[in-house]
Amino acid sequence: MAAKPKERPSNLREACIAEALRVIEDAGLDALSLREVARRLGVSHQAPYKHFPSRDHILAEILTRSFDEFAAFLDQRPAGAAPPDDLRGMGQQYMTYARLHPVKYRLMFNTPMPDPDAHPEMMRNAQRAFALLRDRLTVMKLRPVGGPHRANASFDAMFVWSTLHGLASILQSDTLRTLQMSDRDLQQAISRCFARLSLALDPVD
Repeated sequence: MAAKPKERPSNLREACIAEALRVIEDAGLDALSLREVARRLGVSHQAPYKHFPSRDHILAEILTRSFDEFAAFLDQRPAGAAPPDDLRGMGQQYMTYARLHPVKYRLMFNTPMPDPDAHPEMMRNAQRAFALLRDRLTVMKLRPVGGPHRANASFDAMFVWSTLHGLASILQSDTLRTLQMSDRDLQQAISRCFARLSLALDPVD
């Protein structure tokens, strides 16, 4: 019996976005093409081009939505009674998102992005997530680095982000197995990393 042809999606644009993410999850970013998306959906190879002029455009849409989802996830943290507590909650949300959505996390922070000038909404959403961290640090009276007048919330945000990103990337890496750490050890390592960050960002009295 011949295979029943696939039913054409009622919303082709949304179906293309969802299928493109599945291609990346299944076979990696290098396997993504509009032709492959069309093949999986059972539509003509030209159909996705009605909504996305190129592969970069569908990738930019995935990233735009991922950054928006990521920023919203950070915003959902329990409100801290004090700025340092709130910052710690933001860091915990960061690590939780990286664990729950590893493919989207790697797309946002470990892969080349499409041309930012061609996709301004993608960049606005990416900058919003960084601004959440920077704005939280802005209201914290931290010890200056490099002299009494060298406080800079953007640089401090870069320090926090690079620490969390490094930890999240290590936890997703196969090389983590070389450390032969138990799950309990890993949890202690994460807690210790947060404790060290807290010391580095200890506000002045």
